[in-house]
Amino acid sequence: MVGTTSSAIVLAGGESKRLGRAKALVEVCGKTILEWTIGHLQTAGCDPIVVVAHPTLVATFESLATGAVIVENPHPERGRTGSLQVGLHSLRSLNEHLSSVIMAPVDRPGWNATLVRRLLDHGGCACPKSNGRRGHPVLLNRQAIDRIISSEADEPLRTLVSFSAVDLDAPWLHLNIDTARDVEALQARGSELSAYFGEGEGI
Repeated sequence: MVGTTSSAIVLAGGESKRLGRAKALVEVCGKTILEWTIGHLQTAGCDPIVVVAHPTLVATFESLATGAVIVENPHPERGRTGSLQVGLHSLRSLNEHLSSVIMAPVDRPGWNATLVRRLLDHGGCACPKSNGRRGHPVLLNRQAIDRIISSEADEPLRTLVSFSAVDLDAPWLHLNIDTARDVEALQARGSELSAYFGEGEGI
């Protein structure tokens, strides 16, 4: 049963220079990371969901992202805050009274719908924390949304928003898809991740 709901943004508009290919299209357990990410957010009750895409990947993402809105990031070189601003403006065009947003970077895939629900139940500006380390996705409230939209595109998110940590048992929280070695490590743990993504292990 879904309780508190929120809009959501998937950040997938970066240049992926270190990996050399789109992180969102890396496959694990028979699906791309983009498909897993959107599925988790939908299961958690997030609507609408906006995916911020690199200009060269808009059409590809549209073929994969069932139920999500794809928007182009015209300036991927501006980094995460600039990409987030693109997503927030898109969401505001759909709902001018936007009050909360789950922000999920596509290169941090180690979470599931249960984790999102825990953030939503907490409210405010919140991030997950496991084994003493914070991670993604994060929850933004209206005040944070306003602050981000009015900031410079290259200003780091950590200087704009203070997050309350929500302690969770989330064993995959700190997965990071940045290099070819990261992808190999991710795919080598496919069966374990499949159970976690499918809510089989709970958190």
